[in-house]
Amino acid sequence: MRQIQTTMTNITLKVNRHQYSLDVLPWVSLLDALRDRLKLTGAKKGCDHGQCGACTVLCGGKRILSCMTLAVMKDGSEVTTIEGIANGDELHPLQKAFIEHDAFQCGYCTPGQICSAIGMLGEGKAHTRDEVKELMSGNLCRCGANVGIIDAIMEVREGGNRE
Repeated sequence: MRQIQTTMTNITLKVNRHQYSLDVLPWVSLLDALRDRLKLTGAKKGCDHGQCGACTVLCGGKRILSCMTLAVMKDGSEVTTIEGIANGDELHPLQKAFIEHDAFQCGYCTPGQICSAIGMLGEGKAHTRDEVKELMSGNLCRCGANVGIIDAIMEVREGGNRE
């Protein structure tokens, strides 16, 4: 019979430009470590199955589903959550565009949408509105703000501002 490891593993994460050392159980998701241990609650636990995108964060500039990622897998990584997107009081261009285009209603999906959009723009693959729609299809908005979300992303994409 296999024994389940119940000992903590120490990991180091650089989250939103701050270094953290955490002791986590091997099965703890990055989402749970961020929310429960670091009190960074911007990334949401929507489906906990990687199907809604509400938990999207950036890891090394790439968008990932933090509910599907074990915290121990990201030991030594740099993670950016919605709390680390703004530059002090200066909102990120996507945050500003989301406000201008009324790209949120309840706001639950907004952190994941913004992190995903930043990662997508960094990939350099989204050249048309249809490509943006396709590449953002893993982030669901149940309120129906999709048109505003795509408009906001297109504004930033066309403006060339991909901070």
